[in-house]
Amino acid sequence: MIIYKDVISGDELLSDAYDIKEVDGAILEADCAMVQVGNGDVDIGANPSAEGGDDDAAEDGVETVNNVVYSFRLQKTSFDKKSFLTYIKSYMKSVKQYLVKNNPDQIEAFEKGATAYVKKVVGSFKDWDFYTGESMDPDGMVVLLNYREDGTTPFVAIWKHGVSEEKI
Repeated sequence: MIIYKDVISGDELLSDAYDIKEVDGAILEADCAMVQVGNGDVDIGANPSAEGGDDDAAEDGVETVNNVVYSFRLQKTSFDKKSFLTYIKSYMKSVKQYLVKNNPDQIEAFEKGATAYVKKVVGSFKDWDFYTGESMDPDGMVVLLNYREDGTTPFVAIWKHGVSEEKI
């Protein structure tokens, strides 16, 4: 399994256990699911009636969560458009500095792809949710969350050049 870790904060943000696709040469997107957690059980989305579960009774302490947000202990944060643009400029500068030292041949691809994706985010800004890694490092990556065209399938987006891959 590969864990994607933020190169700035060291936070674990995603793994290849999720179906990941590359977008614009700079983003890794993965579909998520809403799952129920609590009382030691995790609802993996199976049909409760087929499993013999009680579909009508909601147990105390059970909550519905996004599986990626829950699994990687991501912390919700918020931005207005102006503060997001301020953050993203600073973050992109940090990633570029990281690439200069560690992977200089990727700088052009990063800048081109990141610019295109930031335009998508800003163009539909109200549709996005923002999460920091577990450490809540203000300089670290902000994970982006939105919904697919069907309006029900959530997905997360992380910056490909802002993560390192760790095999476990």
